[in-house]
Amino acid sequence: MHKTSAWPLALIYAALIVFASLFPFEGWREQGISPWVFFTARIPPPYWTWFDVNLNVAGYAPLGFLLALALLRTGWPRAAVPVAALAGALLSFAMEYLQIYLPRRVPSNMDLALNAAGALLGALAAALLERLGAIARWSRFRELWFVPQARGALVLLALWPWALLFPAALPFGLGQVWDRLEAALTELLEDTPFIGWLPVREPVLEPLPPGGELLAVALGLLIPCLLGYGVMRHVGRRVVFALAAATVGVAVTALSALLSYGPTHAWEWLTPAARAGLGVGLGAALALAAVPRRASAALLLLALMLHLNLLNEAPASAYFAQTLQAWEQGRFIRFYGLGQWLGWLWPYAALMYVVLHVSRRDTQS
Repeated sequence: MHKTSAWPLALIYAALIVFASLFPFEGWREQGISPWVFFTARIPPPYWTWFDVNLNVAGYAPLGFLLALALLRTGWPRAAVPVAALAGALLSFAMEYLQIYLPRRVPSNMDLALNAAGALLGALAAALLERLGAIARWSRFRELWFVPQARGALVLLALWPWALLFPAALPFGLGQVWDRLEAALTELLEDTPFIGWLPVREPVLEPLPPGGELLAVALGLLIPCLLGYGVMRHVGRRVVFALAAATVGVAVTALSALLSYGPTHAWEWLTPAARAGLGVGLGAALALAAVPRRASAALLLLALMLHLNLLNEAPASAYFAQTLQAWEQGRFIRFYGLGQWLGWLWPYAALMYVVLHVSRRDTQS
C-alpha cells in the first residue's frame, strides 16, 4: 500500500465542495416542492452561462483526479476511474438534492451532469498520466526531494496557494480571525451570564506601521518555506523550493487581486513595505536553507506564533482600507466562503501539524 497525499487532499477537496455548495448554511426550510423537481427541469436552464458550464466542470475535475490518483496509488487500478467518477456524481447529486431546501441556492440537473462529467474527466486524466508514467516520475521526484514522512507537509503546501486566493488584510496574511471570532462569541453569548467571561480588548483603529507590514509579509513568506524545509534535506533543493514558493505566492496574490477587484488593481497590493517584506522573507528563507530539520520546525513554530499575533492585533481593514469599497467585485466573490475559511484555518492547521510532528519525533527518539 503506497502512502499517498492524494487521499487527504481528496477528502479536503470534497469537504470544500460541500462547503461551497451549501454556503451560507442558513435559511433551511421546506419550500413546498418536491426535492426531485430539478430532475425534470429543462436543459439547459434559462439562466445558464458558459462561465457556469466551465465552473461546474472545473470544480469537480480535481476531485475525480485526486480520487482516481489515490486509488491508483493504493492498488486499485481497474476500479480507479469508475469509482472516482461515481463518487463525484453521487456527491454532486447529494448537493443538488440538499440545495432544494436552501432558498438562496438553485438546484439544477445540468449542474449535476456537468459536475459528473468534470469528475469523470479528472479521473480519466489521472489514469492517462499514470499510463504515461507521469505519476511514477512524481513518486521518484518526491522520494528524491522529500523525506518519507512528508505527506502532511505536502498537503499543507498544496493548499497554501488556494488559501492565498481570498484577499487578506495584508499580503500573505493568513489566519486573521480573532476579530470575527470575538464578534461571533459575543453574539452567541449575548443575554447570557457567560458574556462577562469574554476578555475585553481595546479596538485597534490605526493600521500597522510600514515596519509591522514588512514583518508580517516577510513571516507570511517564510512560514511555507520553513514548512518545506522540515521535510527536505538537500540545501540546494531547499533554495529552489524557496524561490518557487516566493514566485507562486506573488503570482497567486496578484491573481486574487485581479479576480476580486479587476485587472487594474492586480499589483496595487505591492506597496513599498510589501516589496521590502518579500525581499526580507526570501532573504531569510535562503539564509536558513542549511538549518537542520528539527531547527526548521522550531523556527516554524516561532514564526507562526509571531505572525498570528501580529495579524490579529492589527485592524481587519488594514489592507487597502480607503479604496476597497470603490473596487468592483469580480466573479471570484462567488468563492467567498470557501476561500475565506481556507485563509483563516491554514496557519492553525500548520501549527497543529508541526506540533504533532515534533511530538511524534520526540516519542520515537
